[in-house]
Amino acid sequence: MTYTPPTAEQLFVLNHIARIDAMAQHDRFAAATPDMVEAIVAGIGEFAAEVYAPLNRVGDTQPPKWDNGKVTMPPGFKEAYKAFVEAGWGSIDGPGDYGGQDLPFTLATVVIEALGSANMGFSLCSILTPGAIHALMAYGTEEQRQTWLPKLITGEWNGTMNLTEPAAGSDVGALRSTAEKVTEGEHAGLYRIKGQKIFITFGEHDLTDNIVHLVLARTPGAPEGTRGISLFLVPKYRLDADGNPTISNGVHCASIEHKLGIHGSPTAVMVYGEDEDCLGEIVGEEMGGMRAMFVMMNNARLMIGCQGIQIGERAMQQAQRFAAERVQSALAGSPDRTPVTIDKHPDVKRMLWRMRAQTEAARALVYYAAAQTDFGKLGDEAAASRADVLIPLAKAHATDIGCEVASLGIQVHGGMGFIEETGAAQHYRDARIAPIYEGTNGIQAADLVGRKLGMAGGDLVRALIDDIARGAADFPELQQLVEACRIVTDWMVGANTADRLAGSYPYLTMLATATCGWLMAIQHRAARTALAEGSGDRAFLNAKLTSTRFYLAQIVPAATGLAPSALAGDAALAALPPIG
Repeated sequence: MTYTPPTAEQLFVLNHIARIDAMAQHDRFAAATPDMVEAIVAGIGEFAAEVYAPLNRVGDTQPPKWDNGKVTMPPGFKEAYKAFVEAGWGSIDGPGDYGGQDLPFTLATVVIEALGSANMGFSLCSILTPGAIHALMAYGTEEQRQTWLPKLITGEWNGTMNLTEPAAGSDVGALRSTAEKVTEGEHAGLYRIKGQKIFITFGEHDLTDNIVHLVLARTPGAPEGTRGISLFLVPKYRLDADGNPTISNGVHCASIEHKLGIHGSPTAVMVYGEDEDCLGEIVGEEMGGMRAMFVMMNNARLMIGCQGIQIGERAMQQAQRFAAERVQSALAGSPDRTPVTIDKHPDVKRMLWRMRAQTEAARALVYYAAAQTDFGKLGDEAAASRADVLIPLAKAHATDIGCEVASLGIQVHGGMGFIEETGAAQHYRDARIAPIYEGTNGIQAADLVGRKLGMAGGDLVRALIDDIARGAADFPELQQLVEACRIVTDWMVGANTADRLAGSYPYLTMLATATCGWLMAIQHRAARTALAEGSGDRAFLNAKLTSTRFYLAQIVPAATGLAPSALAGDAALAALPPIG
């Protein structure tokens, strides 16, 4: 279960898809020189392989333990996290005014990818903290930023996101946690928080000496639904006069969940203000909680899309190694009856190349979305709008790919893949949560046909399709998918809500696959050019030509066939009888 950092692949995508060099032309990201970028990508790969990867199986077989409200992490995790903090990996894209390195978010995405490929469960501790940082930068006061950001940026403290309650899952507006403003005494201006939250990733652990929870709650008299929700910063410990976390704040972990996968990540049930006052600071305005939370949510959704790359890369690497060593049967039709390694058998070869092509496509999609976010920060409004459109595609499609690739990894292993000791099953179990949390993939599809398709009357989505069409030359399969996306998009814009939602998931898959196909076509041309010029590693470039050609010829056409499902409308579903 070793992990080899895909450094050459990551740099290739950064250069040809994310256009990291164009970012470095701006003063804000001038530090992202080619040497710096290469050093970061190589450095985090080495760190992940040497420090996080050896703990992957440890976290799966010796998960965190809960005892009387405290959570103890698996052996080795505390030391590894301390090394992460001391190396400064958490501060890559943090704002420089508060101790960050002011580098592109796209580079921070590479850091998260490397850590998660090495150890998906453990890396979850670092996924939500950037969202908390972005929310405070967007809506926090300067005092809040000065107080909380420096240690969130270094990772000395981690951040969490508290939305879900026992009776309020995807329907966030149904939450019942309360926040009552303190009007007198030393805590005047703060809020007393009461309530329970569930499914809180790294809500309690022993890696840091404080945890900064961002909690959605409702103030007295606030209207029902999402309009009445506010956002509060609620630390595990309040700070003393010297800024040290020493004062209990009425935050209690009631239990942690026993889960199918990501065993190295404690998923907590959190109780606020049950036995003692729990004080929180409001972030932004009262009843402005959803606006602030969506800053966190969009960041988290892109990072969850990144998990699709992570699990795909790890499962692919393990399957490739196994297939290159496992000897079984002679090649069908060959006069030589000597048994060969299974990577030479046609169906195994097909699976391995599908795993590689899909993982590379997911990486291109997520890096492209992250880069558009960065260009948006540089004032490119079209890039910011493009990032909005890409978020549901990246979150949903990349995590679907992660599940598919992990499943193929088990299939390549055959019966041994179903045995826990090989490790292939862990990838499959770990991957399965990604399509569920931070908004299920069905919710991402609804967001695409609702909010995103509604932006500018559908023109933002059409602009993406136009860009894909311009890049589809020489690839007839991609041209066919582009035209199918146009037809479905025009129909969706004019359809009623029920009809759009009925076809939303196949439509998301079509549009995401078309986007990936475009990005793979860009890489195909770049590899072909480099080979013609005699630059770069020929083995890598030839493999890139193969994977991109495989994607465009074998994966893209299947997505075109989803058009009838996308166009079927609600009547096709309404006519179905109840099951049972």
